Amino acid sequence: MSVLPVITIPDPLLKQVSADVKNIDGEVRALAGNMHKTMLHHKSCVGLAAVQVGVLLRIIIVDVSLSEKPHASSGCLAMINPVITHSSGKTSSREGCLSVPDFIGTVTRKKKIEVEYLDLNGNKRLLKTGGFEAICIQHEIDHLDGKVFLDRVTSLKTDVFRR
Repeated sequence: MSVLPVITIPDPLLKQVSADVKNIDGEVRALAGNMHKTMLHHKSCVGLAAVQVGVLLRIIIVDVSLSEKPHASSGCLAMINPVITHSSGKTSSREGCLSVPDFIGTVTRKKKIEVEYLDLNGNKRLLKTGGFEAICIQHEIDHLDGKVFLDRVTSLKTDVFRR
C-alpha cells in the first residue's frame, strides 16, 4: 500500500460527480487500502473520498476514532456507493479538508443519518449514526457529488477562516 497525492482546490476534478463502482475487485480494494494509508499519513484526517486522490469513483473512507477528541465511532469504514437514505436534525460545526488546506469553515449539516453502502466484500450495509461521524460521512459524500465544504457555508465572509 502507498500514500497517494491529494488534490486541492482549484483542481476541477473536485467539482465533478463521481461514478458508481460497478464491480468491487482487487483494484477497488487496493484503492481503498491506499486511501486508508493516505488518511493515516495526514495528522487529524478522519475521512477521504476517492476523488481527493484523483479517482472519480464513489468510494469513501471514514474513521472518526482517529480524531483528537473522543467521539462515538463505528471504526474504520470503507463505503462503496454510499447513499444517505434518511436524515434528521441540524448541527453546525467547523470543518476542514485536505483538499482545502488553508481554510476551515462553519457548516450546517444533518445531526443524524442513515446511510446504505456496500462494504469491500460487496455486502449491502446500513449504518445509523449521528454526531461527528455523521458529519464526516456527509462531508465525504459531498466530495463524491462534486462539492467541497466551502459550497455549504452560508457566508464566505463570516463562516470561513484561515487555518
